[in-house]
Amino acid sequence: METIGITGGTGFVGQHLIKLLTEKGYKVIIFTTGSLKKSSENQVAYASWDPKSAAIDEDALKGLDAMVHLAGAGIADKRWKPKRKLEITNSRVKGTEFIVGQLKAHARNCTTFIAASATGFYGPDNGRKPFTEDATAYNDFLGNTCRLWEEQSFKAASFARTVILRFGIVLGKESGAFPKFMQPISMGVMPILGSGGQIMSWIEVDDLARMIVFALENEKVHGIYNAVAPHFNSLWQLMHTLAKVKGGARIPFHVPSALLKILLGEMSVEILKSCTVSAHKIIDAGFTFQYPELEGAIKTILNKN
Repeated sequence: METIGITGGTGFVGQHLIKLLTEKGYKVIIFTTGSLKKSSENQVAYASWDPKSAAIDEDALKGLDAMVHLAGAGIADKRWKPKRKLEITNSRVKGTEFIVGQLKAHARNCTTFIAASATGFYGPDNGRKPFTEDATAYNDFLGNTCRLWEEQSFKAASFARTVILRFGIVLGKESGAFPKFMQPISMGVMPILGSGGQIMSWIEVDDLARMIVFALENEKVHGIYNAVAPHFNSLWQLMHTLAKVKGGARIPFHVPSALLKILLGEMSVEILKSCTVSAHKIIDAGFTFQYPELEGAIKTILNKN
């Protein structure tokens, strides 16, 4: 039984990934900065790590065959004040630098490193084709953060097959953007942020977990891949589809861009940005999406218990 380490395993994506890994027979070690739990499952164990204090369970590292690095402070959890921006950047850049260094020093059997990044790497649509993995980082806060983040991840390539997945907007019932979109829909309102025409490159959470496992299991997969569904949609299409699948009348409510900028500050740039991202590279590598289209993904999410 192979052993997979996960940072960020207690989070939204991590929990879906752990479920899939254990179903496939893997043993999982969750590296957490919180209190250690005792899992009820024999296949799941917990180990400590704390990049701020440069502490980690070295014995747990020694047993790893692969590491999935998902940890990072939430992008949309708080307003982007200078202190929060530094926290977002450091949690990714310094956290990745630390875990890669520790793997190199102590995890001699770890031959695969899968790391998260984000489509925030790209800027707004520029009138050309959808963004592909060879594009350069956009010169703004998220673009520069993702660039520095990925540079640290690629240092693992000196000792392990390294894959970086640039996550789009992750849709799932428990967390992420989906509940925030659904809340006003459930109240009979369909908010349209800005023009509504901005493209949202998204991925259903179980497809994302499957993509991570695909990257783990396929030795020919290496380098950077966009983790987005092949069919992208505008924000208006997303809200309209949510309302359609949920059923019942919804009153459209337009939220002007100027108001969003006042309410959210710099973070509003990401909400108002149209960013069309290509999934062709991961498809060409052999990955098949269960939920390539928005309506099917939303129906599946809403039908989950």
